[in-house]
Amino acid sequence: MKATEHPFYHHLKKYVSFEDADFPKMLSYFETLTLGKKEIAMQAGNPCNHNYFVMKGCLHMYFTTEKGTERTVQFALEGWWLTDFLAFQNRSSTDFNIQAVEKSQVLSISSEQQELLLEEFPMLERYFRIIYQIAYGASLIKVKYLYDLSKEEIYLHFTEHFPEFSQSVPQYLIASFLGLTPEYVSEIRAKNRS
Repeated sequence: MKATEHPFYHHLKKYVSFEDADFPKMLSYFETLTLGKKEIAMQAGNPCNHNYFVMKGCLHMYFTTEKGTERTVQFALEGWWLTDFLAFQNRSSTDFNIQAVEKSQVLSISSEQQELLLEEFPMLERYFRIIYQIAYGASLIKVKYLYDLSKEEIYLHFTEHFPEFSQSVPQYLIASFLGLTPEYVSEIRAKNRS
């Protein structure tokens, strides 16, 4: 694949300028992984050493409650990053799991490799700053909706704003992400079909 055809190349170019000839060297800091459906990329209790960029597929990050219920806190679609950013920054253990929702292809970079990448290509500091700002902003909006909207409104708002995503991701994961039960989501869907 030519550098200019690579999904990560296009993502970088949206936020920062760099010489095309530098892209293969940038890419050399990453490992390309293919994850099978439901394969775990990061496990709770282990050190969070990697940051994942989704080239194809979908990942979700979740934790398990004391009662054994899985609660999804974030999804990553194509062109999105996913990790426990605080644990990644502090090089500490994580409370979260990252799992492939479907067969996915990702770029993985370790915290050590990311530091080396940023030393060699300082303009990527700006790229990661923008990415983290966007992720933080999205988290704030989610919190606002959880406080501001009814459970039914939360679900309807989500499916209206992310229709393709709502159709491709299993409903139980969407329910988990929105703080709902799968049964309640089924009720809302049945009610709104009639």
